[in-house]
Amino acid sequence: MSTIQAGIAARVPAHGRYISLALRPGADAAVRTTLQALAAEADGLHTVVGLGATLVARLDAAVPGLRSFSAPPASRVDLPATPAELWLWLRSEGDPGALLQRGRALARLLAPAFDVTHELAAFRHLDSRDLTGYEDGTENPTGRDMVDTIGVQGQGPGLDGGSFVAVQQWEHALDRFDRFDRATQDRMIGRRRDDNVELDDAPPSAHVQRTAQEAFSPEAFVVRRSMPWAEGARCGLLFTAFATGFDAFEAQLARMAGVEDGVVDDLFRFSKPVSGAYYWCPPAQAGRLDLRRLG
Repeated sequence: MSTIQAGIAARVPAHGRYISLALRPGADAAVRTTLQALAAEADGLHTVVGLGATLVARLDAAVPGLRSFSAPPASRVDLPATPAELWLWLRSEGDPGALLQRGRALARLLAPAFDVTHELAAFRHLDSRDLTGYEDGTENPTGRDMVDTIGVQGQGPGLDGGSFVAVQQWEHALDRFDRFDRATQDRMIGRRRDDNVELDDAPPSAHVQRTAQEAFSPEAFVVRRSMPWAEGARCGLLFTAFATGFDAFEAQLARMAGVEDGVVDDLFRFSKPVSGAYYWCPPAQAGRLDLRRLG
C-alpha cells in the first residue's frame, strides 16, 4: 500500500533517533499550523511520525482504534505508561551527527506548539540483533502479509495506509545476563543465538513461547522495527511494534506479564521497560503526511 509511511515498511536503518514531544501549555492555537509545517517536512521514510490520543482529541478529531497505553490488568510486572502528544522516529543510513542536526531542526520547527520531552539515539547492531546477540524481529511478516499487518484498509481517505505503533524503551542489565551460561540464555529466549533456530524444548517462560504470534486466537501478528540504544553504561532496546491496531501487541504483552497463567516472560530476568506509549502513524501521500483526518 503506497500510502503507508515508507519507513515503517523499510528495514531497520543503521542509525535512528526517537523524539517525544508534549503540547506546550496555551499553544492550542498554534497546533494546526505547526502540524501543517511538519506534514510538509516529514516524508514518512526518513522521518516517521506518530500522534498520541490526547493530541488527536485536542484537535476535536477521532481515529478509530487509537487509545493511550496502559498496563494490562493483573500484570505481574511493572509496565510504566509514558504518553506523549507527538512521536518522531528519525532514520538514516549515514552520519548520526546529521541525524542529530535533523532532530534539532525539527524541534525548532515544532517549537511554536510542542516541547521535546525525551530524545534517544539508537543504532542497528550486526544483522539487526539485540545487544544480547539474539536476532530481533525473526517472526516479522513479509511481503503482502506485512502490508496487511501494518496498513489500515477499508476505512477511507485519511485513514487507509495509516498504522499504529506501540513503543517501549527496555533497559537491559547485560552484566546480569552475561552471568547466565549460554544454554540458559538460549532457553530464556527460546532460540539458539548462533543459528537462530527455535528450541523444541523451550520452557513456557521463554520469550519465544510467550510471544509466538500464531499461538493466539486470533493470531497476534505485528511488525517489529526495534533498535538498540546505549547511553553511558545504560543500554537496551527501543521496542516498536507496528500493526493495524493495538490488540495483537496487548495480547502478547499480557502473556509476557503473566496475566493468563502466572508465568512471566524470562526477559524480565535481565531487562525491564522504562516507558510505554501508543501512537497513530497517519498515511502519507507524495512524500508528505496526510493529516486530513485531523481537519
